[in-house]
Amino acid sequence: MKLLILYRPDSEHARAVETFMHDFKNRNPDAKVELLNVDSREGIAIASLYDIMHHPAILAMTGEGSLVKEWQGEQLPLIDEVASYAYAT
Repeated sequence: MKLLILYRPDSEHARAVETFMHDFKNRNPDAKVELLNVDSREGIAIASLYDIMHHPAILAMTGEGSLVKEWQGEQLPLIDEVASYAYAT
């Protein structure tokens, strides 16, 4: 499972995302999560592909790129909820 967080590093939500990521990595050091600027070329393509309308967004995807779960908006999910997707096969 691939986890991806789309956000704007220079926005009012950046601190919340970075804190979430820090806490997530402390509790789940083996989990792989990618942070991606939604304004980058890749970020724009992914947001368009998965119809992401609100930021930040956390995406859980299969290795083939199929979207399994998404969270959008400033209300971030619980760390354990996201972690459950990090370890799913």
